[in-house]
Amino acid sequence: MEKRRFGWTGVQVPVIGQGTWKMEDDPPAEALAALRTGLDAGMTHVDTAELYGGGRVESLVGRAISGRRDEVFLVSKAMPNNASRSGTVRACEASLKRLGTDHLDCYLLHWPGSHPLEETIAAFEELVHAGKIRSWGLSNFDVDDLEEALEIAGPRRIACNQVLYHLRARDIEDRVLPWCVEHDVAVVGYSPFGSGDFPQPQSRGGKVLGEIARAHGATPHRVALAFLIRDPHLFTIPKSARVERVRENAAAAGLRLTPEEVARIEEAFPLRRGRPLPTI
Repeated sequence: MEKRRFGWTGVQVPVIGQGTWKMEDDPPAEALAALRTGLDAGMTHVDTAELYGGGRVESLVGRAISGRRDEVFLVSKAMPNNASRSGTVRACEASLKRLGTDHLDCYLLHWPGSHPLEETIAAFEELVHAGKIRSWGLSNFDVDDLEEALEIAGPRRIACNQVLYHLRARDIEDRVLPWCVEHDVAVVGYSPFGSGDFPQPQSRGGKVLGEIARAHGATPHRVALAFLIRDPHLFTIPKSARVERVRENAAAAGLRLTPEEVARIEEAFPLRRGRPLPTI
């Protein structure tokens, strides 16, 4: 599995990791098998959140990584309503307990909320000092929010921004990705296949993906993932509780698209500029 430098932290992280949103709805045995298959395939960047299943997914992830913690780049997220200074610390400690670990590799604020960002960032820095997290970042932050966080924290503190990024939602390429590149912040795209609206084979975009997939002996989903990690600052965290799909996701890291193929995909799924950052 290819690895890349995770923003200013310098940590080498797999370009394709594993998301866990809505995994509480999957049969636990299947989800565990899928997560462990992903680890075996090098997808050791595992992302979760206290929100998912009210903590049940963190507990599931804890089971999946048991005995393999040293292999994993582990990320979780605090809900905005918990993101006061003391609330962030308590939320992190509860996540650590559910995950069965003494530290997170990165801890995120799930989206901007009502608690002052100064409090959340102060808590993050307190957690770093205590050794409970190794870095911190943000999720669903547009450029104005990122500028506020940078002003509070200073340079080389925001490790990543996790954002919605799939073929029909390329909006981050307009302003968010350039900002993150300028400030050495990793960009982690979630829901890379959309939310049940992956391009159908008969659609214009679906036909383009299908033709490129056939040329590589791959699948349209693999082509989509390869496109979404084409920039050296991008990472992606597809979620799957199916072993076969996890293996397919991992294989996308080795697929190299030609410039002509990238241009065809960009034309089929055009970038829409000037829009606010989309979220699910």
